[in-house]
Amino acid sequence: MKIYVGNLSFDTTETQLNELFSEFGEVHDATLITDRETGRPRGFGFVEMRNDQAAREAIGALDGKEVGGRSIKVNEAKARTERPARGGGRNRW
Repeated sequence: MKIYVGNLSFDTTETQLNELFSEFGEVHDATLITDRETGRPRGFGFVEMRNDQAAREAIGALDGKEVGGRSIKVNEAKARTERPARGGGRNRW
């Protein structure tokens, strides 16, 4: 199961995220999302756990928990929707 983790401190590392969720079961992957242009963290990430029951337990236990001075938001990640490409083809003259 893929889990969304939001409202993270910008100081949070992927290792810390992995350790936080590994208390509930095996973590397959923990990724923090960064800004493409600056490389700075955007304050959210995703954790993938192999066992759905362990993932549900982690969501229940960690949603609203204070981590790094912030109350984190944890829930099952939603499927990504297709978005139209930016920039369009309009002429500006």
